[in-house]
Amino acid sequence: MSAIFKRDLRSYFTGMIGYIFIAVSLAFVGIYFLVVNLINGYPYFSYTLSNSAMFFIVCIPLLTMRSMAEERRTKTDQLLLTSPVSVGGIVTGKFLAMAAVLAIPMVILCACPLLMRSAGAAGIASDYATLLAVYCMGCMFIAIGMFISSLTENQVISAVVTLFVLLLLYMWDDILDFLPTTVTANMIGCLVAIVVVALLLYLMSGSPNLAMVAAIIGAVAVIVVYFVDATLFESLLPNALGILSATAVLETFAFDFVFNWPGLVFYLSVAALFVFLTAQTVQKRRWN
Repeated sequence: MSAIFKRDLRSYFTGMIGYIFIAVSLAFVGIYFLVVNLINGYPYFSYTLSNSAMFFIVCIPLLTMRSMAEERRTKTDQLLLTSPVSVGGIVTGKFLAMAAVLAIPMVILCACPLLMRSAGAAGIASDYATLLAVYCMGCMFIAIGMFISSLTENQVISAVVTLFVLLLLYMWDDILDFLPTTVTANMIGCLVAIVVVALLLYLMSGSPNLAMVAAIIGAVAVIVVYFVDATLFESLLPNALGILSATAVLETFAFDFVFNWPGLVFYLSVAALFVFLTAQTVQKRRWN
């Protein structure tokens, strides 16, 4: 795993991707820092971090688009898959290399609260806690982008799809406001969600029987619950999907000044899940 980590980390800086990622990230946050903290005088760098979190939507696809897709395009993934390193070790090494690249601008940004403190007041504790939350959210987005990259050999497709998914996650709370709250609509929504999960299960396992059984069991369970106590479905989807809000966790750090450790666990758990799914995708291709 360490060999994969070193090779991928070196590759980001033998080309331009690593430098472009760091430069764009710092420029994006720097503009917000200038406007919010230096010009308008807000004493919390956490405000800047929360407002500039959108830079992930632009920068993360640049970092992840070639992580797995380039290996497939150049057929170098065959060499990796026949190496003594396990598939999990390969995927984890690649993920850690991208997380290390992300850590570079995060470390540089640690100087901003100190700069503010030297010139006046600054919320040091909340600022650094928010930096940690931003980094963990970035790791989650990296894992998602890496998974998408493992599904194609075209870097452009990988970048565009990752951009769309990250934009969707960034606007998650606004999208949930449009979901219906009625019982029947939420029951139908649950059935649609079960179909989507069954489809993903089929794509991951390649077994139509397994996907069909999972869909039937889920649909029967939803219908039974609907007839037993239909009120359970009232606002079920908005409330359940609201748990997956990435920006809500960041806002508790940035604006409520609360160290939301369950939120950090959520970020890292989702990252671990997508690292696992990426490994399974590669493993499936290996045996096929």
